Amino acid sequence: MQQVQMQMSEKRFRHVLGVEEMAVALAKKYGCCPNKASIAALAHDYAKERSDDAFIFMIKKLKMDPDLLNWDNAIWHGIVGAEFVRQELGIEDEEILQAIRVHTTGAAKMSLLDQVIYVADYVEPNRDFPGVQEARQLALTNLAAAVAYETKHTLQFLLKKELPIYPKTIETYNQWVVKK
Repeated sequence: MQQVQMQMSEKRFRHVLGVEEMAVALAKKYGCCPNKASIAALAHDYAKERSDDAFIFMIKKLKMDPDLLNWDNAIWHGIVGAEFVRQELGIEDEEILQAIRVHTTGAAKMSLLDQVIYVADYVEPNRDFPGVQEARQLALTNLAAAVAYETKHTLQFLLKKELPIYPKTIETYNQWVVKK
């Protein structure tokens, strides 16, 4: 935990601890491994405060999808951040690493752990934005509905701000929000 704390500001670490608290509660409620949820939550923002150059270096070094170079920290800290977690923290559990990768974008197919971390990051106790109370209530009653709620509201936020939308976020929307 100290190695994680050393990588981030005090404010970011408070957020991480809030995500861990919520992730463990959701894991217990929905039958996910609380230990994996704890580890993934503690490491989910491990690389969030790294420089762009560090991410670019890692993308090139690991020959990751070159399209990643067209994005920024909002995307990198999950997808590329999982590689920092693997290399620097020695976490090899692919389920934990995948939950870290998709914690901001979601994915069309998400494991229970992926859903727990995705939602916990959105509704952790330190978050305060319009709709967070409703999102918290959904998280405690229907995890899939909470995934849909978060995805829909994130997309609305990005559209309102006219920000680029990562393709995985659209895939998440199409799978979790669109009624088929």
